[in-house]
Amino acid sequence: MTKKVAVILSGCGVYDGAEIHESVIALLRLDQRGAQVQCFAPNIAQLHVINHLTGEEMPESRNVLVESARIARGNIKDLREAKVEDFDALIVPGGFGAAKNLSDFAVNGADCTVQPDVLALGQAFAAAGKPVGLICIAPSLAARFYGEGVLCTIGTDADTAAALEQMGASHEECLVGEIVEDAQRKLVTTPAYMLAQSISEAASGINKLVDRVLELASA
Repeated sequence: MTKKVAVILSGCGVYDGAEIHESVIALLRLDQRGAQVQCFAPNIAQLHVINHLTGEEMPESRNVLVESARIARGNIKDLREAKVEDFDALIVPGGFGAAKNLSDFAVNGADCTVQPDVLALGQAFAAAGKPVGLICIAPSLAARFYGEGVLCTIGTDADTAAALEQMGASHEECLVGEIVEDAQRKLVTTPAYMLAQSISEAASGINKLVDRVLELASA
């Protein structure tokens, strides 16, 4: 039976939104596996806008939903419309948008808060026992979704791992092409561009994550 998967995007571009490679790889793998996908994004202003050529902040404002629509080719909905009962699984790609727009982890670290619509949907999936895949820096959301003791990975970065553990997560080091699964909570995480040196390296772990999330959704 076709699995329905919600994907939360956080803008468009690694430095201020969703990581484009990670998002496209996840969407491609979901399509290859026959999943029915709906993209969502919060209808809010980005924390800031970064010039991806220079890395400098730009004096303008952009909307997370509008920017995410670039990746989704316009087929995207306001996150407030997402209902857990309509989907079998949830996947969140990384990029700084996950830590700047979906939460304020990039600014406040272990003291971060999660954007209310993101938090509500993530906690709803956790409560329903439906599988979730978090990619790259998106596992920074895990402790807020699941609470104390949730197992996840962001790869090998000691400072980021320490912040996740301070939030209540249990961090496991992981190679770029591998995944970490919290079997009890049906949470799957992979480092992607927290470690990847190429798009193919990022894809190796993301493809495994998507495959496992769909397996859990079918179990």
